Amino acid sequence: QAQLVESGGGLVQAGGSLRLACVVSGRTFSTYSMAWFRQAPGKEREFVAAIRWRDGKTNYADSVKGRFTISRDNTNNAMYLQMNSLKPEDTAVYFCAVDPIGRSWYPGRLNLEYEYDYWGQGTQVTVSS
Repeated sequence: QAQLVESGGGLVQAGGSLRLACVVSGRTFSTYSMAWFRQAPGKEREFVAAIRWRDGKTNYADSVKGRFTISRDNTNNAMYLQMNSLKPEDTAVYFCAVDPIGRSWYPGRLNLEYEYDYWGQGTQVTVSS
């Protein structure tokens, strides 16, 4: 059973930066993809970014394009989210998720929560104005 642990959240002023990390333990995958989702208070969880493990291909939600960068470390089974130019509307709990098969990369599926089998507990990001 895979375990995902997020870290790096915190309180930052608007315009600032944070770097989130997600480490996967308990199981290794030969081929899979990972993603970040977030959930703001009173809102549904939404897709932020995804990365395909075998070739590093990435995809971003329009709301974070140009500000956030997703990356991976194959050796350490880790994924990162560099968040720059943060805005108050980025305030949310950020979750990492694993799609062990890669089915989320079929057209239109990246943002579908049920395509991901494993989830972390989340890390809080708060951006003050």
